[in-house]
Amino acid sequence: MLSTYTYPRYAAPRAPELDAPEARHHARVVVVGAGPVGLAAAIDLAQQGVAVTLLDEDDTVSIGSRGLCYAKRTLEVLDRLGVGDAVVAKGVTWNVGRTFHRDTEVFNFNLLPEPDHERPGMVNLQQYWLEQFLVERAQQLPNLQLRFRHQVSHVERHADGVVLQVATPDGAFTLHADWLVVADGARSPIRRQLGLDMEGQVFRDRFLIADVVMKADFPTERWFWFDPPFHPGQSVLLHREADNVWRIDFQLGWDADPEAEKQPERVLPRIRALLQHWKGAGGAAPAFELEWVSVYTFQCRRMAAFRHGRVLFTGDAAHQVSPFGARGANSGIQDADNLCWKLKLVLDGTAPESLLDTYSTERVAAADENILNSTRATDFITPKNTASRDLRNAVLTLAREHAFARTLVNSGRLSVPTHLADSPLNTPDTDAWDGALAPGSPLADAPVRHAGRDGWLLRHVGRDGSGGFVLLLFVPSADALGAAQRAMIDALAADAVPVRTLLVAEHDTPTPAGAAVLVDHHRRAAQRLDASPGCAVLLRPDQHLAARWRVPTLAAVRAARARACGLDAGAPSP
Repeated sequence: MLSTYTYPRYAAPRAPELDAPEARHHARVVVVGAGPVGLAAAIDLAQQGVAVTLLDEDDTVSIGSRGLCYAKRTLEVLDRLGVGDAVVAKGVTWNVGRTFHRDTEVFNFNLLPEPDHERPGMVNLQQYWLEQFLVERAQQLPNLQLRFRHQVSHVERHADGVVLQVATPDGAFTLHADWLVVADGARSPIRRQLGLDMEGQVFRDRFLIADVVMKADFPTERWFWFDPPFHPGQSVLLHREADNVWRIDFQLGWDADPEAEKQPERVLPRIRALLQHWKGAGGAAPAFELEWVSVYTFQCRRMAAFRHGRVLFTGDAAHQVSPFGARGANSGIQDADNLCWKLKLVLDGTAPESLLDTYSTERVAAADENILNSTRATDFITPKNTASRDLRNAVLTLAREHAFARTLVNSGRLSVPTHLADSPLNTPDTDAWDGALAPGSPLADAPVRHAGRDGWLLRHVGRDGSGGFVLLLFVPSADALGAAQRAMIDALAADAVPVRTLLVAEHDTPTPAGAAVLVDHHRRAAQRLDASPGCAVLLRPDQHLAARWRVPTLAAVRAARARACGLDAGAPSP
């Protein structure tokens, strides 16, 4: 039990399949695991009109705070899923992180140094709150069946689907699924049943997590200490969470006894030492209450491929990283963001099944990027021998006075979205462009005005969460749209895989009937995309750039959309 949170217990009515034992029970898509990743995938598919069955063996949300930091890109995905506002309102917003060596600050960073983004660099929120918000959203969707206390006991793969044996408190039944999305966590029983493994590195160190309830005047920032006086020879991380809960991570070393270290008589003195150090000699450390304690080791591993026929692995079931850098849940939610639009197209018959191979290749590349950054951070935080420790400490000492050394300090490079520069779904540029965004990049947000109201570009791109391709067409003003541009917009909207066009105008003028016009009144969208009047940018349903043109044509846009759907350039346009 927690003093700041009451765990919900979700209803688990008798499975209707048990009352028709002779029938062949079928589902288009089954998602296993109602953690953040499984819930995100199920909601995403359901919002696109796909019938989804979500199975989870429990009837509540995660025990303990577990996942904590949700990055800007993840918040933008959560906006599209309908829970972003709730997460930001409940969570703790921060952009600044500070790193200390003993008593001295040696490095700091700002996750969002430029203006004009709706979402902050990071929001801290205990995982149980995120899961609760996602469950409440899932319960609003009529084509999403959320089945608690349904445990998948066995899985068989077939060429045309998957057969699952499902155990419930009232009995077991068989369920045939066209597709199975696996989000059942790091220990993934399904992955093990199928004889699939992970490769990577397990780090020989242990960390204590302590969630502490207190009213303290620490800044709302990420603070990381190397070799602090209150925990000499080790590292400490401090974060603020919702409801006056503070997360403190203490490095323990590989030889620490996990069970002994979780006992209050070991935990409480460590916390008191940190708080007393913060207040200084003679200062009164704040009173606190211990909320939750865990000891963990960590690893950086992944599966060789995330797609195995009709079985698709996501989140911790597919890849695992150490917690430094907040890359676990963020990466898993972005897995779902990448997967679901592709699965929707395949289910609709407008894209080949091979499109789902690009889910694996793109997200394996993202996992490798996360593993590389996480491994580097872990090696810096937990040196493996005396020589590497001496080198690390020399870097920290030099960083106090020298800027070059600060770039070498690594207390966890924070999660950023992967730029899919090498994706086969990208259409290469034929024109010259400047700026950081290119095919494969996620779209950066920008302030826009629509129908006289201020808003945000990504909100209009994501609109109702139903997915789909979007063309950003930059024009001087809405009334300057030419006949050829109008014909292109109408033709793209009428295709089997439609493209919705948003006009991005320099000036606010009366809007033509039926046109969606966004006024780029701060010129941020044009600046971030290096776009001038006449340019166009094609966005995938997950808001990554698929192609861009200085002067678009209907044929070029259709060819780029076909390529993004996994079709050959010469194939008929969907």
